[in-house]
Amino acid sequence: MMIGIWMIASLSLFSCGGSETATDGKVQINGKIGNAPEGIVILSQFTDSRPKVLDTLEVNGLGEFSYELEVTTPTFYELNLYGQRVVRLALLDEDVSVSYNFNEPSSLVIEGSKDSQEMLKIETLMEEYQLAVNQLNERYYEAMGNNDTEAIKQIQTEALKLESDQAEKVKAMISSMGDSFAPLAAVGLLNPKNDFPFIDELITKLDQRYPGTSSIMQMKQQLDELRALSVGQPAPEIELPNPDGTVVKLSDLRGKYVLIDFWAAWCKPCRQENPNVVRLYNQYKNRGFEVFGVSLDRTKEDWVKAIAEDQLTWTHVSDLKYFNSAAAETYQIQAIPATYMIDPDGKIIAKDLRGPSLENKLAELFD
Repeated sequence: MMIGIWMIASLSLFSCGGSETATDGKVQINGKIGNAPEGIVILSQFTDSRPKVLDTLEVNGLGEFSYELEVTTPTFYELNLYGQRVVRLALLDEDVSVSYNFNEPSSLVIEGSKDSQEMLKIETLMEEYQLAVNQLNERYYEAMGNNDTEAIKQIQTEALKLESDQAEKVKAMISSMGDSFAPLAAVGLLNPKNDFPFIDELITKLDQRYPGTSSIMQMKQQLDELRALSVGQPAPEIELPNPDGTVVKLSDLRGKYVLIDFWAAWCKPCRQENPNVVRLYNQYKNRGFEVFGVSLDRTKEDWVKAIAEDQLTWTHVSDLKYFNSAAAETYQIQAIPATYMIDPDGKIIAKDLRGPSLENKLAELFD
């Protein structure tokens, strides 16, 4: 689940001009576009994480436009400039001016709305991150083509660190924004599975400052759904039959560190990860580590065959109901592989561990 005003995509923002504080519930958007191509300027409003077209703005011969909006609650908007550049704005009680020259890619200026100015920080951070991700992807595909397993492992480690570092940068940026509601957009750049406490605290504060805001209320509902599965919470019970038909409970493994591993015989990434889990299981099984495999297979034949082929010697359960599995619904599993790590007391301590991240976590716990 991704929480936020919009999903992580290419955030492109621009702006300019002076502005005044709006005190009558209306906000003025002023713009100046230089060297514009053929086309139109479209204003959209974000609703349920999607832009809904409001109007086409009239631009005069000097490249200027002006548009008045009635804004009574924190709202996100998008200016699509001639289909070639997108500017996202956060508006409430301040007018905003946007300027951009198509001959100068770095010429974007936003003035007036402080919330919209904060949005520009989000785009800058995302552009830097996207560039780093693209570079890693290029190296990864090259290593895959060369079947260079050592390089692939190194790149995976770098990717995990890049993701972790990015999350810390996003949280620091959000913390620097004070009372602005722009963080509502930045929240979508965080993984609620890993950063639930931070997001929960942020939304609580924003709800106090901007009560009744629909986007905040939606996020609160999403967070309530995730709360039971957040780090620090007791792992919900799983009670399903093993391949012999005997019902096994997750709580039967209390006293050990347990990796709940949602997988399936038909899931290629799951099967590719299995040798890594086997290696780590053999390394730590005598020191208090156990794996609780929950299969989302449809047939017992496929399930049992995959267990044998991949030499998975840990505990296995399944009700053979695919994603309709009772355990999958309880743990809100929408894609696999997916994992939860729980401590000897049955509390969740980490999520989505695999590859280097699983190895690092086990080393932290046992070494």
